[in-house]
Amino acid sequence: MRVQLSEVALDVEVSGEGPAVLLLHGFPDSHHLWRHQVPALNAAGFRTVAPTLRGFGASERPEGGAEAYHPAKHVGDLLELLAHLGIDRFHVVGHDWGSGVAQGIAGFVADRVMSATLMSVGNIAAILGAGWEQRQRLWHVSMFQHEGLAEEWLSRDDFANLRDMLGDHPDREAVLEGLRAPGALTAALSIYRAGLPIEVQLAPPVALPPLSVPVMGVWSTGDRFLTERQMTGTGEHVAGPWRYERVEDAGHWLQLDQPEKVGELLLSFLKENG
Repeated sequence: MRVQLSEVALDVEVSGEGPAVLLLHGFPDSHHLWRHQVPALNAAGFRTVAPTLRGFGASERPEGGAEAYHPAKHVGDLLELLAHLGIDRFHVVGHDWGSGVAQGIAGFVADRVMSATLMSVGNIAAILGAGWEQRQRLWHVSMFQHEGLAEEWLSRDDFANLRDMLGDHPDREAVLEGLRAPGALTAALSIYRAGLPIEVQLAPPVALPPLSVPVMGVWSTGDRFLTERQMTGTGEHVAGPWRYERVEDAGHWLQLDQPEKVGELLLSFLKENG
């Protein structure tokens, strides 16, 4: 379904009945990322809300430069979406950039968040403080800052460089097809430019207020972009109950590589906090 909000129209999949679970994807995905978890959650008695974030997939790409895609804009969109759907209290699950947005929501409206599940990407201070190996793995974040140059390099030779970066993405070709639309690649990169500019990457890690809600961090052993240290270190930034889970034999897109395992972990954690 397409939901018109005050600033943007989002492509959203809503299904099931019961406690609400907000499922947030990251770069360069859409709500299709959660296609294996949605049926499992619905069957277990949860209502799922899986939006495609502004700038991605079939959702609108607003004008206004990178600031139109600041993580705070996504937080605002999602809280407005939940209000539109009549949802007050909810669980939030985020992967990649969706994890960052989920942390923003959990910090801003903690009284409404029943639990937060962070997949692959942990707390920003934990990431920036996780050492040299982690900084090396995120080399692309700095490259993405160069508007025009990054787009040219990533799309050169039929997206050869981006195809290489997304090498283990099970949906790689479908994702690339969606980025061919005019303005799609720039919009998808804009969350990096607004949320992690060079000055933030180079500055000493700044600790945000700890999350007071129950939090589960999930990391996969085959993640080429994130180290385990940044996720285990996220527990130091959680004031509420903290749970850490490690998924074997999965790359960065663990919910596609190990859908049953991820579904089991989600159901276990949601039921603990529901």
